[in-house]
This record gives sequence, structure tokens and C-alpha cells, in this order.
Amino acid sequence: PASRKKLGLLEKKKDYRLRADDYHKKQNALRALQKKALDKNPDEFYFKMIRAELQDGVHVIKQPKDEVTPEQVKLMRTQDIKYVEMKRVAEAKKIERLKSELHLLDAEGKNPNKHMFFFDTKKEVQEFDIATHLDTVPELVDRVYNRPTIATLQKETLKGATDPAHLKKLAQQRKNQYDLLKQRIEREKAMFVIAQKIQTRKDLLDKTHKVKVKKETTNGPAIYKFKFQRKR
Repeated sequence: PASRKKLGLLEKKKDYRLRADDYHKKQNALRALQKKALDKNPDEFYFKMIRAELQDGVHVIKQPKDEVTPEQVKLMRTQDIKYVEMKRVAEAKKIERLKSELHLLDAEGKNPNKHMFFFDTKKEVQEFDIATHLDTVPELVDRVYNRPTIATLQKETLKGATDPAHLKKLAQQRKNQYDLLKQRIEREKAMFVIAQKIQTRKDLLDKTHKVKVKKETTNGPAIYKFKFQRKR
């Protein structure tokens, strides 16, 4: 209104409340800091007093310099390589054990194997029955393993799971095993790359003239060309 124009713009009550809450919050923080400063022991000593310095009004902690010789660094690199290689070999053994337990023929994600049959005439192709040709029952044709012949079924009972629910459970377990195998293979590859990168950094400690040929990537180390030196 024109009668209240001299008082300026109106503000909502909640703005006053927010500003008041913010003011009291800051006052409480200041009082806590003042109390902490009053309770501080003036003779107290801690190591940051000698490790820190003031730069442009900001306290900066001095970083201690590494006091190691090139021979010590080389030895540490060698120990790192041995540890990574040990872990990689352990993963490789686990991979081989998993592969021996699984049937890789029906692995998910792999192209299924093809069984090709040859015939002399078109009539033989039209009359072809795969169950008769494989000498088994039609229910077992889709199996790529544990597919007995009719003569074997007449002598013995079918071994293994035949219930659909049990077969589904076994298929899920097989899928989990293949997923685990895939993870272990990727981990073994990653450890191999890490070992190569550590070896490259160790080789760079030599003062031999070298030229970088290829940059380092996530799948491989950097490649350097070293100047040939004839050793005594």
C-alpha cells in the first residue's frame, strides 16, 4: 500500500525465523570455539607444531621426503611383482579346477557345437530321424552330455536328475559356476597386467636412455625402447 511504501518491501515471517535460527546456530558455534580455546593448555605440545608451516595465511603440513636408495626401490618392486605373481598363479589354479568341474560344451555365451551329418540322397535327408541315428530316445536328444543309448537304458536306469524342478536348479547352479569362472578369469588377467606395469616401473629405474613407444593403457603397460648396452 502507498501508506506503507516508506517501510520498504514486506518480508514473510518465515524469513525472519530462518535468519534467527541461522544467527543462533553461528553464535553457539562461536561460543563452543571460545570455550575450547579457554580450556586449552598453553604448554601442550603436539608434532604438527613442527610439521606445519604458514603459507598465505593457511597452515600446510610439511611432507617428509622419502629416504630410499634406487637399490631399495628396485627390491621393493621385485617383492611386489613376486606377490602379485603368486596371487595370479593361485587364481590360475582355481580357474583350472573350475574348468575341470564344469562342462564347457554348453557354457552360456558360447556358440553351441554343431554335429553335421552327411547323406547321399535327398530321400535319406527327408527320412532322417536324429533319435534313431543316435540310438537314443527323443527325450534325451537335446542333451550334450549324459546321453545314454537305448541298449544302455534297457540294462540300467537313467542316472542323474530327471525332475524339471531339479533340472532347473542344477542349471542355475551351473550358471553361477560359470559366472564365478568368468570373474576369476578377469581377475587373473588384471593381475597379469598389474605385474607387467610393476615390472615396467622397475625397469625405468635404470639410467639407460629410453624412448616411450606406446602409452600405458588399462589393458597393458607402457612400452619403452631402451638403448642397447653391451654388458661386460
